[in-house]
Amino acid sequence: MKSVLFKHRSIRKFRPEPIPEEVLRECLEAASRASTCGNMQLYSLVVTRDAALRERLSPCHFDQPMVREAPCVVTVCADVHRFTMWCEQRDADPAYDNFAWFLNASTDALLAAQNFCVAAESHGLGICYLGTTIYTAAEISRVLSLPKGVIPVTTVVTGYPDESPELTDRLPLEAVVHYEKYTDYTAAEIDELWAEREESELTRRLLEENGLPNLAQVFTERRYVRRDNLAISRSYFALLKEKGFFNN
Repeated sequence: MKSVLFKHRSIRKFRPEPIPEEVLRECLEAASRASTCGNMQLYSLVVTRDAALRERLSPCHFDQPMVREAPCVVTVCADVHRFTMWCEQRDADPAYDNFAWFLNASTDALLAAQNFCVAAESHGLGICYLGTTIYTAAEISRVLSLPKGVIPVTTVVTGYPDESPELTDRLPLEAVVHYEKYTDYTAAEIDELWAEREESELTRRLLEENGLPNLAQVFTERRYVRRDNLAISRSYFALLKEKGFFNN
């Protein structure tokens, strides 16, 4: 398992052959064994293999070629709908139509997604998470006919890799691990933690391509800019209300 986890890389080019049914099912079963709030399994995995449906999903992910090329697109959803129906059919009064339960369901969904991905990579499949899911969650919901109480939180494309990219860098472990309690960073520590990444050849190329003085500004002025962040937030909050997660 260590060899799988430590060799993870995002794959964006896939061979066209389908995933064998038994392999896909094992990956989905691994997803279903993830930790879950109260053993409620507040998630659904919408597995899309149909080429026409993947074509309809493609614009939702900014027409990234891998959505059409990968043989399998898994839309990972927070889902309180199924559990609510079960409660109501047994004269139990559910109270899962609020933001706290969106958070619980999102946690369940992302844990299941990661189990799915680790299992997929152990079978020699490649995976890529698509952050574009929250950008266009309303349209994805329409394409996939998601009912009230079900909302997309991420998407995973998977299939047999047609590329072998280099491993991407990570911050040193000291950047993300705090022992006993959170210890805030000094300015000097922030500089040290990002030093290797800021001095890399990749960063040098990014700065040249974008005409910017440092990597932080590549993020704030090119990749994840304020106006987009606010627009995405407004859109997703509106969908949360529509899907019934704001009875607070």
